[in-house]
Amino acid sequence: MAANDVHALLDDHDTVGLAGLVAGGDVTARELIEAAIARIEERNPVLNAVVATRFEQALAEADAGPRGRLGGVPFLVKDLGCDVAGLPSTRGSRLWVGNVAAEDSELARRYKAAGLVILGNTNSPELGKNASTEPLAHGPTRNPWRTTHSTGGSSGGSAAAVAAGIVPSAHANDGGGSIRIPASSCGLFGLKPTRGRTPAWPGPGVGVYPMAVGHAVTRTVRDSAALLDAVAGPMTGDPYASPAPPPEGSFTAALASAPETLRIAYATRSVNGNDGHPAAVAALERTVELLRSMGHTVEEASPVYDPALVTTAMSTIMGVVSAVAIEDRLAELGRPLADDDLEALTRAIHDGLSAAPATVLARAGIGLERVSHDLGRFHESWDLWLTPAIAVPVPELGYLDANDLESMVTRAGRFTDFTGVFNVTGQPAMSVPAGLDADGLPFGLQFAGRMGGEATLLRLAAQLEQAMPWPRTAPWPPPTSSEPR
Repeated sequence: MAANDVHALLDDHDTVGLAGLVAGGDVTARELIEAAIARIEERNPVLNAVVATRFEQALAEADAGPRGRLGGVPFLVKDLGCDVAGLPSTRGSRLWVGNVAAEDSELARRYKAAGLVILGNTNSPELGKNASTEPLAHGPTRNPWRTTHSTGGSSGGSAAAVAAGIVPSAHANDGGGSIRIPASSCGLFGLKPTRGRTPAWPGPGVGVYPMAVGHAVTRTVRDSAALLDAVAGPMTGDPYASPAPPPEGSFTAALASAPETLRIAYATRSVNGNDGHPAAVAALERTVELLRSMGHTVEEASPVYDPALVTTAMSTIMGVVSAVAIEDRLAELGRPLADDDLEALTRAIHDGLSAAPATVLARAGIGLERVSHDLGRFHESWDLWLTPAIAVPVPELGYLDANDLESMVTRAGRFTDFTGVFNVTGQPAMSVPAGLDADGLPFGLQFAGRMGGEATLLRLAAQLEQAMPWPRTAPWPPPTSSEPR
């Protein structure tokens, strides 16, 4: 097939569609992988989304013949929480530069078993601590909708690569909004699964596992369902039970039916008292009317919980685990912490929590349980809760500077206003593309559901995708702020 035709396939098809073309003999896996490699070589110098590659191995895997339901489709994994044997595993940190993964994580193993061909790693902020992907270790990732702006974080490299048409989907994970924030910022669909739905081994430990869960950013809802089918399910020894699969047997099968009539609560203001930005609020209000026209019951309502408990649970539990990871890395290197090992934010978290008493961690865990019960009571009356995904428009690069603590203290909290609570409770939540703001930058709407309720979210997302379809990718070449809007 001509190279231009293969590139058109990358633009016009999602992961499921490309896998079908490979299975049907319309295109070879090698042709797809070569096209994706060419896209990386062309577009990554502009975006800085991909920070390590394995092109020769990928081509060899393509030549070996596609296997699995998603066989032969190019894929990327985030450089945090999904090790691929032979690729660097830097966690976006200078402290881990030079570290190479010795074996595949369980997620990577399952992606490969599904037939996905992993081309490399995508950029992540240091230890996933920032809602913008701008690590000193690798430099900032630029948004393909406007290269002067952030992709969100912490899965910003994956989101940029998918939105730019390099690959149709990519691994991501979410410990406070790190799937949903980049999905919203880059015009993609992003589902954070229920706690325990996907394996984390060998992740950063049982302490962070209640918060963070792995999945993907995708162009389409059906890709999210198919990728979740590929990796969902328990692994022997997991500390948390994996939720039961949907009654249909798979998330893909669940999409075959329309969602039941749902009771949906909505809010344009966070429990912290912050309003969503005007474009997102206007889109939310339009979506409320659309949902009502579809037969759903939609009313304004919010759960009652203490947002300070959310902040404490997130910062303490994840901060303690990162402090342990840093201490373990230093022991491996056989040296003390140097001034240039960590960014200022990560260093402050480490210094504040590396010697924290056990009571601090216990209180954070108690807060997690209280908030979980508060949201559980809310969902006895409501199937879903609809909010903006992010309270602010996509910022310019540098707005969230992990080396400027005052900046992070005053600005960072707004980015997890709506998302962070669902990492504390463990509920599934998704960001659905909802349009472009006055500056031509994307934003999303968040829906959260009951524990184990991904099928309900995916069915509703598919209904919305059909009613208000979104662009699959950003225009290329991308505009800059100096160009007319």
